Amino acid sequence: MKYAIAAPGRSHSRTFAALFVLLVCCATLERAQAPDPYRISVDVDLVVLQATVRDHEGRFAPDLRQQDFLVYEDGVPQAIRLFRREDIPVTVGLVVDHSGSMREKLSQVIAAARTFVRSSNQEDGLFVVNFNEYVTLGLPPAVRFTNRPDELEAAILRAPVSGQTALYDALSVGLEHLQGSERAKKILIVISDGGDNASRLTLPVILKTAGRANALVYTIGIFDEGNPDRNPGVLRQLARSTGGDAFFPEHLEEVVTVCEQIAHEIRNQYALGYVSTNTARNGAYRNIRVVAKSRAYGKLSVRTRSGYFARGEQPVAVTETVR
Repeated sequence: MKYAIAAPGRSHSRTFAALFVLLVCCATLERAQAPDPYRISVDVDLVVLQATVRDHEGRFAPDLRQQDFLVYEDGVPQAIRLFRREDIPVTVGLVVDHSGSMREKLSQVIAAARTFVRSSNQEDGLFVVNFNEYVTLGLPPAVRFTNRPDELEAAILRAPVSGQTALYDALSVGLEHLQGSERAKKILIVISDGGDNASRLTLPVILKTAGRANALVYTIGIFDEGNPDRNPGVLRQLARSTGGDAFFPEHLEEVVTVCEQIAHEIRNQYALGYVSTNTARNGAYRNIRVVAKSRAYGKLSVRTRSGYFARGEQPVAVTETVR
């Protein structure tokens, strides 16, 4: 059977043109509506938690199911609406102390940054915040994020090592820069002695800002015992208030291993989300408790944020480990 194809006249041309435009519009709409596998699109009332789960020997529990988790808000069970256990790309900010006491330590910090990149997802985006009494972004203005070790090394070396310490101001810059990324998961890694003698902002302000940014903060305290400015308590509070963790290596060369551990933990977390059954919008603080149970692992511990303020604000309270 043969098919005759008519030569396109003017009316046919208009028809084909209209059909072509329609197909292009449909394809564009389809692309616009296709879900990005690395973004979480939810309504504003969803409370999202990043949870680290370990067994009684401190090992990750990597294959739990949604039904293995229980989430409580002020003691009331909540229905889990979001559950993810994937190695998704993250945005990571390295917040590096450049005050005078760090002069002999930057070489190990650079080695740690390289190790972190090697242990990360190739689609991660990283940036550097350098601080002494001044705060600067390490990457060139045209480069907001990178995953190239050489660019990160250059970014860390771009600032002088001298002067006082504006830790809280540096955290504010880092948290703000995180919001420029479309990746759903956001991390800050702070390498400092925890002291602050030059910031305009205060620790309570930074804790609230970190909570609203929905960012995990990991801290690495490196200091000499004779350092009068060291403040490990601040580093612990920054980490625990956001669901991160604080590390205090005994030897400087251990910073590399710590960064490797952090990269591994980031890749082995669960994202849990729920819409609160408490519809009151009174700005009150609400406590969160997450429990994980599995016969395959026995006793499990969960580390995540422990609460949030109502009316859409993000969790800002001290994190507890639930056993």
